[in-house]
Amino acid sequence: MRINPSILAADFVNFEREVGRIATADLVHVDIMDNHFVPNLTFGLPMVERLQQVSPIPLDVHLMIDDPDRWAPGFAEAGAFSVTFHAEAVRDAVGLARKLREIGARAGIAVKPGTPIEPYLDLLPEFDQVLVMTVEPGFGGQSFLESTMPKLGLLRQAASRSGLDVWLQVDGGVTVDTIVIAAEAGADTFVAGSSVFRGEPAEQIAELRAAAEAHVH
Repeated sequence: MRINPSILAADFVNFEREVGRIATADLVHVDIMDNHFVPNLTFGLPMVERLQQVSPIPLDVHLMIDDPDRWAPGFAEAGAFSVTFHAEAVRDAVGLARKLREIGARAGIAVKPGTPIEPYLDLLPEFDQVLVMTVEPGFGGQSFLESTMPKLGLLRQAASRSGLDVWLQVDGGVTVDTIVIAAEAGADTFVAGSSVFRGEPAEQIAELRAAAEAHVH
């Protein structure tokens, strides 16, 4: 059970200190938004390059951007451990995933709440991670959409059938209560923002991990 705090909820002026506060997490989730694919603007490649230099744990980059075919490889080249792009924005999902793996990053694909997962089940061997968005992408602090859980069940079945080690990630509205629902549905990697940074991060991370582990699918 992996806990990946989202720095979207961190203090932007003190990023180095903030990533230090989540050193007990598994990865740092970095939300890249371009104000086109989603109606919000966050950080770009220079910020990721700098974070890569100071972060005590690997970077899990989530690209909520148009034209990831063009931009995603740069994040892998910057040293990101994992780079996830959106199914709704990509032109050649398999080609891009292969390129990311070639550079040395894990390749992830993300789907919005309304996007069906069925078309991607046969492509699972091409990906190291599938991110099921449990809120509409764009802003932190939204409520968890339980209606997205059947996708995790389908993904878990497909991964088990093929014997694949694909990480199944959820992002959006993850709390000590909702993480249980997602873990039971088949998720093993959890992005949490405000629920981690609001309090004492190490305690929050431990609490989230324990809640998820108690309800492993």
